[in-house]
Amino acid sequence: MQEHQAPVLELSGISKRFAGIVALNKVNLSVRAGEVMALVGENGAGKSTLVKTLTGIYAPDEGVVRLAGQDVAFTCPQDAMRAGITAVHQETVMFDELTVAENIYVGRHPSRAGRIDWQLIEAEAERLFARLEVSLPVRARVKDLSVAQRHFVEIARALSQEARVVIMDEPTASLSQHEIQELYRIIGQLRAAGTAVIFISHKFDEIFAVADSYTVLRDGQFIAAGSLSDIDEAGLVALMVGRAVHNAYPKASVEPGEVLLEVEGLCHPTEFDRVSFHLRRGEILGFYGLVGAGRSEVMQALFGLTANVSGSIRLEGKALHTRGPQDAIRHGIAYVPEDRQHQGAHLSMPILQNITLPILSRVGFLLRRRRAEECAIARHYSEQLELKASHLLQNVSELSGGNQQKVVLGKWLATQPKVIILDEPTKGIDIGSKAAVHRFVSHLVEQGLSVILVSSELPEVLGLADRVLVMHKGHVKQVFKRGEATPENVVAAASGLEMETA
Repeated sequence: MQEHQAPVLELSGISKRFAGIVALNKVNLSVRAGEVMALVGENGAGKSTLVKTLTGIYAPDEGVVRLAGQDVAFTCPQDAMRAGITAVHQETVMFDELTVAENIYVGRHPSRAGRIDWQLIEAEAERLFARLEVSLPVRARVKDLSVAQRHFVEIARALSQEARVVIMDEPTASLSQHEIQELYRIIGQLRAAGTAVIFISHKFDEIFAVADSYTVLRDGQFIAAGSLSDIDEAGLVALMVGRAVHNAYPKASVEPGEVLLEVEGLCHPTEFDRVSFHLRRGEILGFYGLVGAGRSEVMQALFGLTANVSGSIRLEGKALHTRGPQDAIRHGIAYVPEDRQHQGAHLSMPILQNITLPILSRVGFLLRRRRAEECAIARHYSEQLELKASHLLQNVSELSGGNQQKVVLGKWLATQPKVIILDEPTKGIDIGSKAAVHRFVSHLVEQGLSVILVSSELPEVLGLADRVLVMHKGHVKQVFKRGEATPENVVAAASGLEMETA
């Protein structure tokens, strides 16, 4: 990539409004052929709206989009794809029942003598994967693929369209470390082939590992752009949030009390075996492990979502038998799942109704009284979690990812639990939203709530947890006290290695 090259994609003064709310305000952006540009900003900064504008979902109210020096206007996503702009999203959208090859060429199947040439489709798909150096059966059904494999299918589809610009929106959120490295390799191939890549991630290690340049958005406005070689992480954070962010993991000085939850010999035929641990009142117990270790599966069992589970669970010294989530909620256990979009929130419903949904039986039955109580509860947790929304009747689907997560947190905190399970609570959210969640978790334990924190982010676990339980292949490998847990011995235990504790 040469800095004197003309941009392959250039945005000038792009603005977009929704019902009087300014989502983008005169945003500028440019990316050159063979450049990986990191688009960064907090949740709500306007990144998603900008991506939808680039891919033809939204039309800008003001401004100009230029592709290879020519002004373009997209009326639908097909226009953007035909022009050479495509996106790989965190949540892939495909036809699950179709094959890999069919998904790559859906809507534009090559034909011969008036018939779809299936043999050519499969041969071309195999050629694309050979180019990517990825081994993937082209006749496999997409529903049987991993998240990483689905990403590779989307990248192959972009290559089949000779995309000039590929947008990657949080592509590593659900990938293992090995899969992330594989994605990095493919991004390198795209760069070498002269494809411009817009890379969106909240993880600074990823940004500095793959990107050449950066563009920062804040509150829907362009803030800065430049080379990543000229800035460090602290400088990038200051541009994103408009201030320096200190004390990312504000651990409250709380002395855990008596044992609240006891789990003994918890087993499942395929997911985990003989899992035992205890949780004290006012304690944060971190669960760490590599992909497939069984952490989330144990949490789902505690919340009554999993059948065929044996072992004993005691809460406040009493045996707990959860036949489903309603039993768990009634006894004081809440579960904030990793997949907020499919399991955590009702996206088509307002913030107010999402937060109060689990406690409808506790609010008033008279319409006026019920609405007043719902508003008071929703407002309380929205303020506590620093939720950014125009009003409480705004649909959750209209919020950024970080604010959707805050709604899910508020929803379960409204049940006033004794134990709250947070499964990847800051996955895919920005540093400012993470800090707000961390502060609130610390505030909760000060009030006596007990927290189980499941996280793949090692600094988060080490920064917040009083003890760290490490799982490996469905078993509890080791439990570290706060002073004993180091990145080296925690990762070693998660990998199945034996190390001496300090």
